[in-house]
Amino acid sequence: MKDIYILGIETSCDETSASIVKNGNEEIATVVLSQIDIHKDFGGVVPEIASRHHVKNITIVIEECLEKANMEINQIDGIAVTYGPGLVGSLLVGVEAAKTLAYANNIPLIPVNHMSGHIYANELEKPLEFPLIALVISGGHTELIYMKDHYNFEKIGGTLDDAVGECYDKVARIVNVPYPGGPTIDRWAYEGKDTYSLSLPLNDDSYNFSFSGLKSAVINLVHNEKQRGNEIRKKDLAASFQNTVIEIITKKTMRALKDYQVNHLIIAGGVAANKVLRERLMELCQKENISFSCPSIQHCTDNAAMIAASGYHAYLLGHRADLTLNPQSSLELANQKAVNNKE
Repeated sequence: MKDIYILGIETSCDETSASIVKNGNEEIATVVLSQIDIHKDFGGVVPEIASRHHVKNITIVIEECLEKANMEINQIDGIAVTYGPGLVGSLLVGVEAAKTLAYANNIPLIPVNHMSGHIYANELEKPLEFPLIALVISGGHTELIYMKDHYNFEKIGGTLDDAVGECYDKVARIVNVPYPGGPTIDRWAYEGKDTYSLSLPLNDDSYNFSFSGLKSAVINLVHNEKQRGNEIRKKDLAASFQNTVIEIITKKTMRALKDYQVNHLIIAGGVAANKVLRERLMELCQKENISFSCPSIQHCTDNAAMIAASGYHAYLLGHRADLTLNPQSSLELANQKAVNNKE
């Protein structure tokens, strides 16, 4: 069988990335240009600034990726691009670059949902085993996805308000941690003790999550402690907050695995890099004899290798887009057919 080389392009937020992946699981070359230092002073990503930097860097990143792989564009079988969800201005840069390359070189254009990219980042480690449950956790998403086969996505639960990564960043701001605050909260949780009392959010029989109440509980706790003249033990608060988050996530995830009679769990998204969450899920899965996999740390955050990996399976299934493809800031992860943006 002929080897398939997919060029992935990712510009959904503040990373400009290009990657070439062979047969959906062999990463040939990846370039990621992050804007974290640029947005630090603003306490978060500024969409207009992000899109301007994508415009400045996109051709450089693609050219560097091809050079790093020692390949020419005519050796590429398909161009996979994130078309949503994300910041529409940022997405537009990647989509237009991909459409231009595809048209100029007569290469198939493959539309990829950013969240499917996070799921397929696991394929860069080992093949997906179906059926499976995917726990997708990031700054914008917290979802439980049931998959019977490749590109068969059924959402069985999700956040009703704040995503878990968003909640981490908001809690970080409450205790004056500079952006991006999530990794700092994770690190502090390792060093602190669970001494603050926080209730499990949306502790019910559904597979849904809610983190806005937990965020409010942390705000009220910090306010009340300051009113009493007490010093906030930031590392202990981080430990209490993180343990609460992880307990409700693992509780509902493990129940979903049991209810759906699934023996394979994968995690995906930026928050999948959380050390305690990875360790806790690994322990629980080993105890229940469930196969568990997670991407390497560099593949948890936004990158084009995951888009190329997802794009490979979309390519095999015949998913194609024409030049009317436009970015979509909101995009559900569902059973997707070929996209031509005329639906």
